[in-house]
Amino acid sequence: MGKFTAYNLPLKSLGIGEHSFEYHLDKQFFVNMESTDVRDADLAVCLNVVYKGDFYDLSFKISGEVMLICDRCLDDLHFPIEAEYHIVVKYGEDYNDDNDEVLEIPESDANLNVAYMIYDTVVLAIPIKHVHPLGKCNRQMSAMLKKHRAQAGDEDSELENELVDEIDSIDAGATCDAPSDPRWDALRKFSSDASNIE
Repeated sequence: MGKFTAYNLPLKSLGIGEHSFEYHLDKQFFVNMESTDVRDADLAVCLNVVYKGDFYDLSFKISGEVMLICDRCLDDLHFPIEAEYHIVVKYGEDYNDDNDEVLEIPESDANLNVAYMIYDTVVLAIPIKHVHPLGKCNRQMSAMLKKHRAQAGDEDSELENELVDEIDSIDAGATCDAPSDPRWDALRKFSSDASNIE
């Protein structure tokens, strides 16, 4: 039995209409995918398939949490995942994935393995830089990082140390009661107006 046979979608045996499938992703799924970033996972995947006679409409919804390693302090980083993916699958002469929205598979394939679609959706929901929110990194590791930078003789190490100290001292739950700068407010308004035009 293959590592991903549980993710085989029996397309040819589906009747016309709506069908639902559920999967649970844990550490073993990412070990099988040879992922080095995801150390553990607790993810629920809901797959809704609508067969319309000549094509299959697939909608994935993935929610839960993955455990990563913080790039700054190397402690565990629990990262929430909320992701969706949609694709249309239809039969054709050959396998063709040139279009991001339509996947064509050979008529001879009775099943479609969705494991890699799920994996790609999760990985794309994870940011490139894995760091704790401000002030939540391991303080001992932050201190060691500062010490290492100072020993390396970096010209900017003093400024970096001050910034790391300031970041570490910020309480992530604290709110700022200071009035906002009207110049920044005008820029934010301009930015949001520009995005609404698009």
